Order: sequence, then C-alpha cells, then structure tokens
Amino acid sequence: MLLLLILILVALYYWISKKQYEKTDYYRQTHNSFHKSRFDKGTKGEFLTWKYLQKLFGYKRYLFNCYLPKDNGETTEIDVILLHESGIHVFESKNYSGWIFGTETQRYWTQTLPKGRGKSQKEHFFNPIIQNKVHLKWLSKYLGIEIDQLYSYIVFSDRCTLKDITLTSGQHHVINRCNILPTVSSNAKVSGIKLTQEEIDDLYYKLQPLTQVDESQKSAHIENIQSKKKFQNKSNESKKDQMICPRCGNKLVLRTAAKGNHAGEQFWGCSRYPQCKYIKTIES
Repeated sequence: MLLLLILILVALYYWISKKQYEKTDYYRQTHNSFHKSRFDKGTKGEFLTWKYLQKLFGYKRYLFNCYLPKDNGETTEIDVILLHESGIHVFESKNYSGWIFGTETQRYWTQTLPKGRGKSQKEHFFNPIIQNKVHLKWLSKYLGIEIDQLYSYIVFSDRCTLKDITLTSGQHHVINRCNILPTVSSNAKVSGIKLTQEEIDDLYYKLQPLTQVDESQKSAHIENIQSKKKFQNKSNESKKDQMICPRCGNKLVLRTAAKGNHAGEQFWGCSRYPQCKYIKTIES
C-alpha cells in the first residue's frame, strides 16, 4: 500500500512539473518535450540557462539553437542568445563534471575525473571560448554589428569545478551555471541600457527564423561537425607537435636537459613551463 502511494505521488509530481514546463517560453519556442529537458544533457543545459535568467531585471527575449549561416554555406549553432536592454548575450553550454583547466588561447582544455584509489583520468576537449568566438563572428556579421558589442559566456554544469581558468581579453566569462544570474546582472548594470524594447523585438524577429530549421538542416550541421572532428583527430594523431600536456592541455614541446644526470637527453616538456612542470620521457 505504501509503495502504491509513493508511485502515485511520483506520478502526480511528474504530471504537475510537466504542465508547468509546458507553460514556459522555453517550451513554446523549442517544443522540446519535458522528458528531453530533464534527461538530454544538451537540452537540460539550455533550459536551466533560461530558468536561471528569469529573475534578470529589464526587458528581455530569448533564442535557442540558432543556426547562423557562414560564408561557405555551412552553419554554426548558438545554444542560447539573450536579447536584453543591456545588449546581446551569447551562451555556450557545457555539461562536464570533474575539474576543468584551460586558458583563453590554448586549443584544448583538460577535464580531470577521479578514477579511484587516488588516481585520476584526464580528457581533452576543444576550447569552448574559441568555439564561441566563431558564434560571435557570424552573429555580428549577420546582424551587422561589431563583435565587441556582444557578451560571451561559457556555462559549465554545477557538477564541475573550474579549477584553473585563465582569461585575458575581458570579453569572455567562464562560469558555473549557478553564477549565470549574478554575472549577467553585473554586466548589465555596468553596461546600462543600450537597446530599446523595439530594437530587442526587431533583433528577435530577425533571428527567430534561424531557430526553426528542419531536421535535414540539423542533420547536415551535425554531419559537418563530425566529419571535421574525424579529420582533426587524424591530423593530430599524425603530428608529434600536436601532443598536449595531460595536466593543463597546452602543447608539449621537445626540450633537451641542460644539466644533471640526464644532461643532453631529450624529453617532451609543457610549453607553459614554469607554471606547469610536466615532462614526458622519450623511450630509447
């Protein structure tokens, strides 16, 4: 009897949550199912970005999964665009866990995951700032505005720790999802009012058709990304100078020991030395 009651309560909670979700602007625009918003990592990240920004002051409108055209006929997809009276805010959502290391300029970042018994596993992924720079480039071109008028955010899951992130340009923000609202609010207060409601609506209606692409266009976009990844992986595997440091994700460079017991011997060292002192010996 108790088990039946629990199942009824769970079903009721799910039904109420689903009905509330279907009243949101996010659902009305994307038509993503409630189930997908909870269990698909990419969709969940977009929905939570929208949800965390609901308390942002001022007039605002959102766009999700915006496929911007590029000069070569391909497209680039932006996860979330916030049109706000303070300006245009562009979000790239990343659903990683573990520790995250990276700098604004290096090509690959590092994710460190616990492996048990004090060991860890390191994975590398393409620098999301470089990824969002591509988004900013084509968005600015499509709208006919300067890139420096756009705000860039890389939003990581709250399940990860941003351990060592080095930013230099001042244009990009790398944050956990829980910090979306305070970060955007702070930028908006500094910026002041730059867009009127009419201008925001005009931008929305100009970009909105790019969020309504058909399945064939989405498939072509995904296939293009996958083919590029395969090419990059093969290229990286064939070039020693593309070896990367497992600690920080920077390039490994060939060095020669100048002193000590190994003087004259060559080894792979991190290009970020002395900040990172990782070395990889060369097997004889």
